[in-house]
Amino acid sequence: MPEEALPEAAEKEAAAERDTRITFNDADHPRFARGRGEGRGRDEGSRSRSRRRSLSRGSNISRSELPSSPYTGIQIEYRTLSINVAESRAVDTEESSTDLKAAAIKKDKADEDYFANLNYHELTTDQIAQQLNVSHTDGLSDNMVANRQQRDGRNTLPKPKTNYWKKILGYIFGGFCSVLWVGVVIFFICWKPLSNPPSPVNLALAILVIIVITLQAGFSAFQDWSTQRTMKSITDLLPSEALVVREGKTIKISATELVAGDIVHLQIGNKVPADLRILSHSGDIRFDRSVLTGESDEIEGAVDMTDPSFLESRNIAFMGTLVVNGSGVGIVVLTGSRSVMGRIAKATASTEERPTLIQREIWRFVRIIVGLTIVLALLILFTWVGWLRRDHPSYMNVVAMLNNVMGCVVAFIPEGMPVGVALTLMMVARRMKAVNVLPKGLSTVETLGCVNVICSDKTGTLTQNEMHVNSSAFVDQPIPVNEIQSNVDSESPDACNLRLMQAALLCNDATFDPSTIALPVAARQVQGNATDAAVLKFAASTQQSEQEASKMPRVFQIPFNSKNKYMLTVHSTADEKESKQYRVFVKGAPDVLLPACTAYWSRKSNAVLPLDAAAKVAFKEYQDRLSRNAERVIVLCEKIVTPVNAINTNAFSDEIAADAMSNLTVIGILGIIDPPRPETANTVRECRRAGARFFMVTGDYGLTAAAIARNTGIFTSERDPDTIDRIHSKLGLSSQDLRTARDNGEIRSLLLEGHSLGGLSNDDWEVICEYGEIVFARTTPEQKLRIVEEFRKRDNVVAVTGDGVNDAPALRAADVGVAVVTGSDVAIEAADLVLLDKFDSIIEAIRLGRLVFQNLQKVIAYLLPAGSWSEIWPVLLNVFFGVPLPLSSFLMIIICVFTDLFLSLSLIMEKEEFDLLSLPPRNHKRDHLINLKIYVQAYLFTGFMETITAHAMFFLYYWKQARIPVREMFFLFEGYSEGFHGFSQDELAHFNAVGQSVYFVTLVILQWGNILSVRNRRLSIFQADPFTAKRRNPWLIVSILISLAIAIFVTEVPGIQSLFGTASVPIEFWLIPLPLALGILAMDEIRKLVVRVFPAGPIAKIAW
Repeated sequence: MPEEALPEAAEKEAAAERDTRITFNDADHPRFARGRGEGRGRDEGSRSRSRRRSLSRGSNISRSELPSSPYTGIQIEYRTLSINVAESRAVDTEESSTDLKAAAIKKDKADEDYFANLNYHELTTDQIAQQLNVSHTDGLSDNMVANRQQRDGRNTLPKPKTNYWKKILGYIFGGFCSVLWVGVVIFFICWKPLSNPPSPVNLALAILVIIVITLQAGFSAFQDWSTQRTMKSITDLLPSEALVVREGKTIKISATELVAGDIVHLQIGNKVPADLRILSHSGDIRFDRSVLTGESDEIEGAVDMTDPSFLESRNIAFMGTLVVNGSGVGIVVLTGSRSVMGRIAKATASTEERPTLIQREIWRFVRIIVGLTIVLALLILFTWVGWLRRDHPSYMNVVAMLNNVMGCVVAFIPEGMPVGVALTLMMVARRMKAVNVLPKGLSTVETLGCVNVICSDKTGTLTQNEMHVNSSAFVDQPIPVNEIQSNVDSESPDACNLRLMQAALLCNDATFDPSTIALPVAARQVQGNATDAAVLKFAASTQQSEQEASKMPRVFQIPFNSKNKYMLTVHSTADEKESKQYRVFVKGAPDVLLPACTAYWSRKSNAVLPLDAAAKVAFKEYQDRLSRNAERVIVLCEKIVTPVNAINTNAFSDEIAADAMSNLTVIGILGIIDPPRPETANTVRECRRAGARFFMVTGDYGLTAAAIARNTGIFTSERDPDTIDRIHSKLGLSSQDLRTARDNGEIRSLLLEGHSLGGLSNDDWEVICEYGEIVFARTTPEQKLRIVEEFRKRDNVVAVTGDGVNDAPALRAADVGVAVVTGSDVAIEAADLVLLDKFDSIIEAIRLGRLVFQNLQKVIAYLLPAGSWSEIWPVLLNVFFGVPLPLSSFLMIIICVFTDLFLSLSLIMEKEEFDLLSLPPRNHKRDHLINLKIYVQAYLFTGFMETITAHAMFFLYYWKQARIPVREMFFLFEGYSEGFHGFSQDELAHFNAVGQSVYFVTLVILQWGNILSVRNRRLSIFQADPFTAKRRNPWLIVSILISLAIAIFVTEVPGIQSLFGTASVPIEFWLIPLPLALGILAMDEIRKLVVRVFPAGPIAKIAW
């Protein structure tokens, strides 16, 4: 066989490149039963904190959008893995076309064929080593590694290809830049050949506009770079190494360097770095596949094939899964995009991003402004062609007309706004990082402020991901946990308590991390699964624990697995050794062990009694009580065996296994709980106060999920929640009634299980989406995705929180995906925000998301009066009324890009004016970034005052310096030339240059009053001044000084004066605008006062 031979199935990968559908089927689900008996139950607990990723971490994929249809993405069902073709399509929406279904099934078939043709799990260990041409003991040689890396590439998850040319063109020609490039071309044409001699002013203006474009493009590029840097910081949060054998040496290498055939050593706590075929193990190796399936059941590893399917055989360890017990050696069979996780990542990375809500708002504003600009420019052009060129031929030549057209473009477009928006988002993103929220994309920051539905995963998000024993009982009497522990440590402990503690300690595979053994028991790190870790801490809290472990050594065990649903250990004692008897402890689920029990330890009599019907009823009642309290029930049993066969023989093992489920004695019952995070209840409450409905979407069973929902405040109603039966019955329920009741504060609860979602009609979803409190229990990833899409389809803005690979499709489909930093790589990649610490930081993220929208509105309301309205009127007066141009294009650009921009940056630093969480979420369909109220404020109120005042100062200068009255300035046209009022052409040009500079300086100073006004929409400046601690903003004073310095530089530097036609401004025209700026502030204070006093009045209705 050739050295690099691989199965032919790998060559078929190209046929399944897109839309991979990897499904995790539940053997006990009615739709997916395959005759495996009762199916595997589930560990409702979660991974213990001890299961930390220590060695491997795959590389990440970039954020991209999931396919628009919820049924063309990734299908992930319960626990075991298989490829599903037709059944996964059973819930297609009515609007799905036959063609789409046929295409999707074809893709599914290709993917099914890919995995069906893999035979790595079928081969013996020697055969797999021979096929991959590798030695068990020596591993691969360096030459073989190099060849395989060249053939297969690096062991990294697929990333979407970046079209850098498209990005660069987007930076340079996107937004306002496309119109500004037209200006560059026109200014160059006006320089040469239209001007004779060439006009240096037009050349300078062309260069200046190019600088403006470069500035905007640079900030856009910097925004993207900042996002990529954030992504890299997430990638670097965890190590990425694997322990491999190469050239006969065991070495540690980067997981990305692994190739097919590498021999990898796995230890407890490791994350599997690639898809491995297990060659050998310690006998008790187990894998946590919850990163793929969302379920916390652990899969026992095997050397031989356990299932004909590659995806279900337990001798395959999948990339990204966690080794939670034991150790082993595996051979790499699939790497990178060819692995199971790689194919999931490929499916979620293959689509393009959709624009965020704030991006849509900015594009909407750009379209409006560009549209108005084009209309005004065409109006000037047609006016010159039809009127001025004919009636006033010497007033405006082609160059002057084009300059006016470009003056209109420059005037009406707020060139500084894109930079202001980028800086606003960056500053809020920095604030988010300060509260342990890492936004991966700056523009998604604001979307959080619009969120009105939050769908949260349970394990590790709402709960602490730390299980502990919360309740304990014997069949006939509950007993507090601390009472058992204190009784065992007493001089004469009760026999039943001592036996319960022995069973909990000895029938356990978890161990304490040696590095934390000196710490108190509660603070120690545990190596092992979550359930064993909780029981171990319970047992080890007594002083007798170490003595009991040494007195009863373990001689045999049957590890827990999802088929047996129990763990069994056999122990020898000094007393029982003589009679060849052994004590057996069994730990497992009640539904499995109770039928095998014939007796129980009685707390009341402190002796063993027969397990009669009354005792079974008491057991069932206590079990239900624990389930309603969101506790997982574990039963500890014992028996004495006298085996016929010798210990350490296969016959002994078979004998113990065959007799395990008979004649057991119930020792006690433990209730294990993964407690809610301390901040969860308050987080749910604050989200609701912010107007967002908080739902739980979990794989837990309904009873457990409902109990956790009550503990965390997701369910607040005293009555039982509605179920699918109520939805189907249509008894007095309609979406309109529910919406009205919700608006009136009446909250109804709903509990739905995943299997019932498939039969829901569109009308049913209309009703469901109006409930105020919902728990979706026992849901699959496909169903999570559908839930998100159904809410989004009804104009809700949905945030999804999760931490597993199975959450990735829903995270991508949501408007905002929120992952916790301890989650899986794919979940972190799929999310928009990563929570680095507590779950309640999402509240601060929502608040900051709303703050960024309000501050952006303030930035725009500040920029428009001077940067647009007050700049367009000088052009209109010049063209239509024959007034000498009051403001040059150069000074317009200076206002937009420099003086106003620096002042607008101080608005970015503004704190919230009032409690933003008390406001309802922004309706993204109705509440736009720029609305009619802001236009009225910016143009007709502040802009009108600034325009009138600046023109008044312009005309006042002409009167004071040249004694030219205002009435003679209108309809001058070509009259403003040699001899007008006895002045020469040079003198008139000087007057115009100084007048333009006066207009410019007046606008700069008037904007100081404007910025003091717009920083508060309702509060008076006396209630929220920029100096007191609550709303202190030192950047405001700094930015005012910077804008003053720029104004002085532009008007006083001789080189600027000679190149751009500016002039020095007399001192009185620096002073007169100061009280006028205060006048603008005073007028806005009067407006705010009227709004506060008459909140329902006409002024309040049009107030922004």
